[in-house]
Amino acid sequence: MSLVVLATVFDPVEAEIMRMRLEAGGIEAVLFDAGIASLIGSGLSGVRLMVLDDDEADARALLAAA
Repeated sequence: MSLVVLATVFDPVEAEIMRMRLEAGGIEAVLFDAGIASLIGSGLSGVRLMVLDDDEADARALLAAA
């Protein structure tokens, strides 16, 4: 199993909300590059929302339903 990029979000707060939605639905998710996005500002560096490749389809469906 490996991690895949589910989405690249340019607002760190929105990325965290998406991560929390996934975790509430039973899907583990992590944020990559959140620190650098906070450091240089929203909109300049994206935050990558990552999930296991086995969870990708379920994660996309969960976020689409929200």
